[in-house]
Amino acid sequence: MNDRAALDLLLTQGPLSRTTLGNLTGLSKPTASQLLARLESAGLVRARGTSAGRPGPNAQLYEINGSFAYVAGLDVTPTRFRAAVADLTGKVVGTFELPTPGRSAKSTVERVVKTIDGALGEAGLDRDRLHRVAIGTPGGFDPTTGRLRYATHLPGWHAPHLLDELAEAIAVPLEVENDVNLAAVAERQVGHAQDSDNFVLLWGEEGIGAAIVIGGRLLRGATGGAGEVAFLPLPGTPLVRNVGRNNAGGFQELAGGEPVLELARTLGLKARTPEAAISVALHTPGAGDTMLNEFAHRLAVGLAAIVAVVDPELIVLSGGVITAGGERLRGLVQNELAELAVPRPRLLMTAIHTDPVLAGALQSALSATRDAVFDTAGPTSGGSTD
Repeated sequence: MNDRAALDLLLTQGPLSRTTLGNLTGLSKPTASQLLARLESAGLVRARGTSAGRPGPNAQLYEINGSFAYVAGLDVTPTRFRAAVADLTGKVVGTFELPTPGRSAKSTVERVVKTIDGALGEAGLDRDRLHRVAIGTPGGFDPTTGRLRYATHLPGWHAPHLLDELAEAIAVPLEVENDVNLAAVAERQVGHAQDSDNFVLLWGEEGIGAAIVIGGRLLRGATGGAGEVAFLPLPGTPLVRNVGRNNAGGFQELAGGEPVLELARTLGLKARTPEAAISVALHTPGAGDTMLNEFAHRLAVGLAAIVAVVDPELIVLSGGVITAGGERLRGLVQNELAELAVPRPRLLMTAIHTDPVLAGALQSALSATRDAVFDTAGPTSGGSTD
């Protein structure tokens, strides 16, 4: 327990001296010295300079040895695979993107491996240095069948034994998670939800989705479909039937990417993408104001249904279309939601502005890897001390 407490402090506040670490953990100087010697011998901690420039005698500083373990994260969309590799401290050391426009359903495993190897190559690492991989995809894998659901637009990911084939090819512990859930993991670990055990992340790009965290745990549902709010029937749109076959539902038809573009065109605003339409609206008095008010209303209608069931303390708005509206859109949604729902959760724009799904994949892989390698009471998975 002392080892883990010290490692967590070095991870969040390091580099630290022996005295500072002892004060923070409540350990005596001899005990702190023994602890650091043990962790340094195990390769988890290394010396890093001294406290030169601070009052008093110079003291040796210690930090987590990031090269002890590396993880990879992968963000998968229908048009590209994007990977990043991070060391044990969370520092990204390599990235790689593999465009996949118009790709067939074949060679999914090979493409995943190629993308991960590309990020490892940029970092100057071989695959045997990798400890864990986390992959984010649209939809969710049904835990009862191991097959992807709610993402018919992602070719190559619906084979019955795909997870087994990926695990065999990657040859390290593998987790595959819904992309919006991973955006919520990032928000929970390094964003606005660090102190929130009950929150919802609403994601808006071409599709609408949500991640739901209750009691500090992601809600995935019996078939991996929790948070697939695009299928939520809502007032303001015709009732969609055969939603699985049509891959659409009320909330998607109300506030998805294509409806945003249609709304812009109706109001005479020209844009090629939903994000651009929101940006144009921000700078166009009159028609732009009308569009932002209508979009905020549509988002609030969906959120009101979610809030009535979940009652979260916080709602985080994420995804390129929604975040394009910035604080102005957030304020409009907040005001509209106050009229439609009894609970009054805080409403914030995401703190993760770059690659939130990829950031969440790395955070998820890092969390599991740190639990494994920081467990000094048992066998570790091995690592480098360079």
